[in-house]
Amino acid sequence: MSEGRQRYSDADLQEFKELVQAKIAKAEKDLGLINENFVNNKNNGTDDTSPTFKAFEEGAETLSKEQNSILAGRQEKFVRDLKHALIRIENKTYGICRVTGKLIPKDRLRAVPHATLSIEAKNMQR
Repeated sequence: MSEGRQRYSDADLQEFKELVQAKIAKAEKDLGLINENFVNNKNNGTDDTSPTFKAFEEGAETLSKEQNSILAGRQEKFVRDLKHALIRIENKTYGICRVTGKLIPKDRLRAVPHATLSIEAKNMQR
């Protein structure tokens, strides 16, 4: 990658588009599983068991629902960020650091395809 380049080539953008689309498909599938688990009210047949055990189970169920809600929120944000990356690809602004204006290295974008900051810019935030 030469320092003077202002944006990635159309071929590079196509490669990233395919990567992002695959990540979106997997993330949406994962989100579906999280949501399915969230709404699925599995009764393990404890209606006739000891009230103490039932209280523990209900507490664990509430905690599990809270954890699922947090996971679902994170996954929704991830999907949204990936879709924003697709928009940047279409606009041919993908891979340009929003702080430094420099190209984000391909290795970083392959690892974090929704990245909008270079490592340099991330380090400046600390």
